[in-house]
Amino acid sequence: MEKRLAIKFIFLVFFGMIFAQEVSFQRKIRLPLWAELDAYPGLHPADDADSNSVSIDYDEPIFAHAVREMKKITPFLLGGMVYGWEFDYTPSDKARGVKEFFEFKEIRPFENEVKFIKYENPWFDESKVHCWVSFERSEAMIISYNQWSDIKNPRILGLGGGDVSKGFEGIQEAAENALKDAVRTYFRKIVKNKPKRITGKVLVNKVPAILIKSGKYQIQLDFFLQIGKIIEYSQF
Repeated sequence: MEKRLAIKFIFLVFFGMIFAQEVSFQRKIRLPLWAELDAYPGLHPADDADSNSVSIDYDEPIFAHAVREMKKITPFLLGGMVYGWEFDYTPSDKARGVKEFFEFKEIRPFENEVKFIKYENPWFDESKVHCWVSFERSEAMIISYNQWSDIKNPRILGLGGGDVSKGFEGIQEAAENALKDAVRTYFRKIVKNKPKRITGKVLVNKVPAILIKSGKYQIQLDFFLQIGKIIEYSQF
């Protein structure tokens, strides 16, 4: 079997940064990112660099796949933080023969904003390439964020998993499962009888916490929630 380059992306919330991230998140989003290059164990830092950094040329073939994946996952997550996602959820109901259905999509494409994303301060540590990803909200985006953070919009939290071998699609899968977990957990608490359908919108509120465990991405997401419709069954 052909050996494939294993690329793993992790967004980590460092305990020493938590307060700073909370303060700056309203105006500037800043995410720590790393990519692991398992297929290149012989790659070493440049002689003229310090022990924790390397001169990185992102046009080099060994970085090409990592950069492509980075430029997929970054706009995806930033879109959830700036414009949000909308969801459509049908809970499973065995008594009625209803299967669970969950779908989510971006509220607004994060396309023209891509040119304002900055990939900063890359460094090399063992087999990992690290960098900081940052994006500064416009004044209109800040107003939107403040509207989302209004006390009337509850905060919900979810955890989801996705297959690491899928790369970017695995992150999308984990994010979808985290959102479904958050929605399902919240509405179980506030809706007495299982509804027929629930719709709404969410905005990712904090830097995502992502790790890899047992061959799966695990992502924890914190959202502001805007409830759309809660449709009840007319009869049993």
